[in-house]
Formats: sequence, C-alpha cells, structure tokens
Amino acid sequence: MTAEFCQVHVTFDDRAAAQDVVTTIVGERLAACAQIDGPITSTYWWDGKPETAEEWRAEFKTRTDLLDQLTARVVDLHTYDTPQVVAVPVVGGLDDYLKWMRDETTSTDTNPTSGTGATG
Repeated sequence: MTAEFCQVHVTFDDRAAAQDVVTTIVGERLAACAQIDGPITSTYWWDGKPETAEEWRAEFKTRTDLLDQLTARVVDLHTYDTPQVVAVPVVGGLDDYLKWMRDETTSTDTNPTSGTGATG
C-alpha cells in the first residue's frame, strides 16, 4: 500500500536558508505547508569523520506523488552538496486536513487557493 501523503524532513545549516527554501516550495505548491524547528544538534559522518553541527529542520507536508518534484527542488535550492531529504508516509489523519493538503498541492502553479483556512 502506498500512502497518498508524506512528510519530508530536510535539514539546513541556517534558519534564513531554511525559510527561503520553505517559502519557495510552499509558494510553488509542492507542499501544502512546512514548519521549521531548531536549532537542533546533528551528529553525522562526513568526509570520513564524525561531525557535529547546529541545524534547522523543515518538515514539509505533501502528496507522495509530488515527492520527486519536491526533492529535486530542494536539491536545486539547498546549500549542501548532499542535503538530508527523508520522506515518511502519512498513514492517517483528520479527513478535513488531508483534503486540505490534497487541495493545496499541485504539480503546476495554476491551482487557486481553496481558502479552507487549515494550517500546518
């Protein structure tokens, strides 16, 4: 079973960079909404050694069929060579919220806002 919706987690080294990418992707309707949290502390392997850095995490809510487009856009806009882009399926939720997500995302920029008033 493939989930209709997913949440996509992306990390950034700068809050302003995260906000710029979030604004662009939501503006292009590749995600219904996104939230930024942080700073968080990330420890990871890079160039053969462990690194620790302060990052900000964005969580995008989108349709699974838009995941490839959203991922490509993140890669285009991101400052990292290899940005974290990890999607997890949404297996359920409030029907009205899921409908709002469906209505507010599109693979083109011609979808008018539905005006349902739902938020992140």
